[in-house]
Amino acid sequence: MTNNVILSVEGVSKSFLGTKALNKVFLEVREGEVHGVIGENGAGKSTLMNTIFGSLQRDEGTIRFMGEEVQFKCPADALAAGISMIHQETNLVQQFTASENIWLGLEDRFVKNGVLDNKARDEATKKLFAEYDLSIRHNAVVSEISIAACQMIEVIRTVAGNAKLIIMDEPTSSLSENEVSVLFRIIRKLTSQGVAVIYISHKIEEIQEICDRLSVYRDGNYIGTRNTAEVDRNQIVSMVVGRELTSLFPKEETEIGDTVLEVKNLTRYGKFHDVSFTLRRGEILGLAGLEGAGRSEVASSIFGIDPADEGEILIDGRKVNIKSPAEAVDSGIGMVTEDRLRQGIIAQLSVKDNMTLARLGNYCDKVFGIIREKDELKAVADMIKTVQVKVSDHNQRIDSLSGGNQQKVIIGRWIMTTPKILILDEPTRGIDVGSKSEIHRLMSSFVKQGMSIILISSEMPEVLGMADRIVVMREGKAVFTCNREEASQELLGKYVLG
Repeated sequence: MTNNVILSVEGVSKSFLGTKALNKVFLEVREGEVHGVIGENGAGKSTLMNTIFGSLQRDEGTIRFMGEEVQFKCPADALAAGISMIHQETNLVQQFTASENIWLGLEDRFVKNGVLDNKARDEATKKLFAEYDLSIRHNAVVSEISIAACQMIEVIRTVAGNAKLIIMDEPTSSLSENEVSVLFRIIRKLTSQGVAVIYISHKIEEIQEICDRLSVYRDGNYIGTRNTAEVDRNQIVSMVVGRELTSLFPKEETEIGDTVLEVKNLTRYGKFHDVSFTLRRGEILGLAGLEGAGRSEVASSIFGIDPADEGEILIDGRKVNIKSPAEAVDSGIGMVTEDRLRQGIIAQLSVKDNMTLARLGNYCDKVFGIIREKDELKAVADMIKTVQVKVSDHNQRIDSLSGGNQQKVIIGRWIMTTPKILILDEPTRGIDVGSKSEIHRLMSSFVKQGMSIILISSEMPEVLGMADRIVVMREGKAVFTCNREEASQELLGKYVLG
């Protein structure tokens, strides 16, 4: 990192329908640095990045890039100037190959006599993959490869475009620990070549590991910039939420009762094998392990999404044969899936419709099947209050809410089914630290009322902070179980990694 300023944002404001999303904010990024941008959902981070990238036009203020004041009218202008942006959801053409995606819009580099030289293009792709030590086939069709590989292709596309500044928005939200290490290695290689990176993340530990400096935003205002090495986690949290969080994991002692769920020798061919564990009333059972260890697959089998091939599931001592999510709900199980956008919310529907979806029959007339709207609205209003969703109206579309509020709506949906057992698969992935704390508080309140929770999380501090017992999974098997008191990051890490 040098002291040369590559990007300067001064006094930038942006309003939507009279609401100020940005209020005279500031940002300074230096050549060759990784600059963290952090704040709760609704803090203005995305608005600021879209203003820099030309997707939005600022109302006031100045933006200087490479020493010159700029006013990009669209992203194409920003790209041409040397600014690239990698969004949380990959923006690749699914039917194209890796090579075709990387050079999309840059094909003129390989045109000879008016004909595209595909061989030269593919050779350039292979050279880039080799340079950054990536084992991705140049001719792999994007729709057939992993999310992690897609993220790497997005990064290499910015390299191909000779970007001088790369904006990364939650780039690790769908990556495993090993894949995050690969991304960080690429980022460090880029910055060693003078490229600047703006790194947006809710994961404070990532900000501390990869970023040289960080800037914090709250409610559309600029809070401050710090050298990452000079602030600790608690100071960052305090800047982000505007208050001290006494505990990110507000776990309360709860009376643990009898066994409510027993999983015996559960097997789904090719996914997991001979998995056994129990869950007791009022207990939070953590399932720890790397991505692909089989945790989510076990949960999907319990919930009837992908029924197991062998083994038994007992609820309250009675064997159940759950073949669908509807049967799981009837058996007293609810599940918040790990992929909120594709498997959780129905984006076009309202908060109300998303909440009552799993038990709409509860509000229907038994004879005519007509929805009793008054009863439905009262139930939704009560649940919005219970899970503390920040929403202007129950008819507001769910996709207009922040990630944390969307997640609370989905949690509310399953609480409205009055489950005995609630499965939470990555419940705080991709949401801000304040919303994380609120969801952890909800978990504690649910188990105090006698519910039982299975918590699946890739964040070890979350499992250690919230679980009463922990089952570690590795390569499709349950390899270790321990109580909260004996658990530690070192102990679990030993079994997670084998």
